[in-house]
Amino acid sequence: MNLRDLEYLLALQEVKHFRKAAEKCFVSQPTLSGQISKLEEELGLLLIERTSRKVIFTHAGDELAAQARKILMEVKAMKDMAKSFQAPMAGPLHMGLIPTVAPYLLPRIVPHIRETFKDMELFLYEEQTHVLLQRLDEGEIDCLVLAYLPEMERFGSIDLYHESLMLALPPQHPWNAREEVELGALKGEQLLMLEDGHCLRDQAMDYCFNAGASEDTSFKATSLETLRHMVAAGMGMTLLPELAVPSAKQSEGVVYRPFCPEQPTRLISMVYRQNSVRRPCFNELAALIQKHWSEA
Repeated sequence: MNLRDLEYLLALQEVKHFRKAAEKCFVSQPTLSGQISKLEEELGLLLIERTSRKVIFTHAGDELAAQARKILMEVKAMKDMAKSFQAPMAGPLHMGLIPTVAPYLLPRIVPHIRETFKDMELFLYEEQTHVLLQRLDEGEIDCLVLAYLPEMERFGSIDLYHESLMLALPPQHPWNAREEVELGALKGEQLLMLEDGHCLRDQAMDYCFNAGASEDTSFKATSLETLRHMVAAGMGMTLLPELAVPSAKQSEGVVYRPFCPEQPTRLISMVYRQNSVRRPCFNELAALIQKHWSEA
């Protein structure tokens, strides 16, 4: 038995398909299938039920795959520990970001990361929060940049910045004459929102509901840019995070206004596994983001 065999087993459990698992592991299908069979022979157990239609893991297969995942994570931790002692800011770093942060933050920080940490090989992933947390848990990603939520307390975290949420209005809206909009003015109004799965949706809805507003259920957007275009088309109003708002108060058919007397905000944090040995690297990276996030 070797570590590669365990990787084959986990890939097969994930995709439930020999060809796709082989592609994921960059080997031929016969190679992967043969190694899985050898693993079964060595363990004296049937791990997989093979049918013409699908791959079904036995109870033993699922249990051993779970143990294999733990073993591979421990091996990765040992490698990461060695790298952290050799050069904390060198080598590969896998970072995940949520869709309401990635397109607006990355252009501001990636050039600085490349300039400051020349030996770092940065891999970026854009997914919704629940997917990123699962991949972080499973050791596929080293750290995340996302809107912090109370259920993330089991992870380590570093606060990066507080980001205001601003009101986006169509040009013909009567509130455009105001420099600021009171949050309470939203009472009785309907706002366009992102679809389920986006943490910004939940945070924006909390502010809106507390102000007495409701969601316009006739449309749910898949992205902030879709929301922006819907507002420009006169379909309604919405809340957008500060980094997604242009410097001009009116741009491309959308008017942007801050709230008063207090601004709704969200906390953007770097999240990592509590026992990660790469904390020195995360500290350096977080300090860089804190310095440059607000640069236009």
